[in-house]
Amino acid sequence: MFELALTAAQAAASHQHYPEHSLYVVATPIGNLADITLRALHVLQRVDAIACEDTRHTAALLGQYGLHKPLIALHQHNEAQASVAVVARLQAGQRVACVSDAGTPAISDPGARLVQAVRAAGLRVVPLPGASSVTTLLCAAGLDAGLHGTAAGGFGFLGFLPSKTMERHKAVAALGEDARPWVLLEAPHRMADLAQALGVLGSRLVTVGRELTKQFEEIDTLPCNALAAWLTAQPQRLRGEFALVVHAAPATDNEADEVPASAQRTLRLLLDELPLKTAARLAAEISQHPKNALYQLALRWKSDPDQP
Repeated sequence: MFELALTAAQAAASHQHYPEHSLYVVATPIGNLADITLRALHVLQRVDAIACEDTRHTAALLGQYGLHKPLIALHQHNEAQASVAVVARLQAGQRVACVSDAGTPAISDPGARLVQAVRAAGLRVVPLPGASSVTTLLCAAGLDAGLHGTAAGGFGFLGFLPSKTMERHKAVAALGEDARPWVLLEAPHRMADLAQALGVLGSRLVTVGRELTKQFEEIDTLPCNALAAWLTAQPQRLRGEFALVVHAAPATDNEADEVPASAQRTLRLLLDELPLKTAARLAAEISQHPKNALYQLALRWKSDPDQP
């Protein structure tokens, strides 16, 4: 099935120079095999070896594309030692790829220390963009960089929170003091604990993504204090890998009180017909009131429909 893809990869990517003595950091699918890039397939064909998180997983993944390469185990327990072996291969003139079990290496997965070692040796690192649970969920969460309620805007990335209960609750408390959106990742066996911890954030919204890109993908947005109930509402929700976006903190009461009544009426009318972000933007244009304040007020209304 993937013979045509390999041929297409050769045609699309072969014109670029792929130097020896280089580490290629290659993103792989987070669930859907079709999300591999043509350039990734071309590089995985060309490299002399592949450093990977789990050799069994990567061997099976490569087999799906009709590829077979020498594999080097590189995971959280041996990354320092394995990096020495990879650097030696690069110094000998080889090309080596680095992949994780899913998504982009060195983002909450092994690979960062390898990249540091390769750069310290004066060798080249070539990144190949591709699948990432972080960007996959962010684009479905509907965040707007200009509407985050902070001067800096943007979002923060926390990845996996600590596994110990006390440390995890401290991390959530610190998250709650920051108004920016935050991206979290979690494994299925710890998701229930994370949902309980996030409950202290109350009506602050969270977009949860389960089994992203896979057949039973599920994405929903709800208040943080409703996440635990959402998780247990259906048995299958306790399975699968998770990514979460904790949305920007809602406006304070003082900020909401500053929105004129006429602007609030306009916003409510638009929310009846339009998505939240579009309604806030149009209400700002009509009322000449700051867009951020209207957006935050709309978030409050969504999380608590009984508000006046």
